[in-house]
Amino acid sequence: MANLNKVQLIGNVTRDPEVKYTPKGSAVTDLGLAINRYYTTETGEKREEVTFVDVTLWGRQAEIAGEYCKKGRSVYVEGRLQLDSWEDKGTGQKRNKLRVVGDSMQLLGPKPGSSGSSSAHEEEGGGYSRPASSGKFSGARGSAPAATPQPEEEDDIPF
Repeated sequence: MANLNKVQLIGNVTRDPEVKYTPKGSAVTDLGLAINRYYTTETGEKREEVTFVDVTLWGRQAEIAGEYCKKGRSVYVEGRLQLDSWEDKGTGQKRNKLRVVGDSMQLLGPKPGSSGSSSAHEEEGGGYSRPASSGKFSGARGSAPAATPQPEEEDDIPF
């Protein structure tokens, strides 16, 4: 029987991520995402629904998130679902939490608080990210770019 565990999310960062390191030196960070869904009810009333998702990033992806992901920044994340289970020390109850383990992350749009000075390519969501598991680039459409875009400002992302 075939199996598939793949998640693709676009959302806004809910808090500034904090990068931590394992005893073996691997970087890890938890990224909170808010994903908005807009819809119209049968009566014509417009509604908004927000889903909050925790994403764990490892290695270079975690370091990039710690440096460039600030509260409010839009990001695209690809990864897989993972169920964490533990026993609550206070109540003794079994607890579960479903999270996304991110394989790759792509920063979208201009940086929060910027005055719109980012390039048109970045505003269209055309930035590139390096997947955690390999040295290949993945673009917005899943293809490798012909050349790495050159940053226009010193504080742009260096890849």
